[in-house]
Amino acid sequence: MQEGFNPQILKDLINTSIPFGKYKGTAYYRIPVNYLEWLNRQGFPPGKTGMLLSTIYEIKLNGLEFLLKEIKEKYND
Repeated sequence: MQEGFNPQILKDLINTSIPFGKYKGTAYYRIPVNYLEWLNRQGFPPGKTGMLLSTIYEIKLNGLEFLLKEIKEKYND
């Protein structure tokens, strides 16, 4: 059975920071696409960190960053 989309993931992309690397301490949504492309080639790490990185990579790759802007304005945690 496939689970539905969890909207908390989008909030986490805005309110959570990457815990390692060149952009340590930077909110996931602020990570530049070129760094995400590099991570994609290297392989995203396992667990929640990798899931958030691959999610923000797909969002940026597909030009959907406006979704995060709307969420940030609405929920501004």
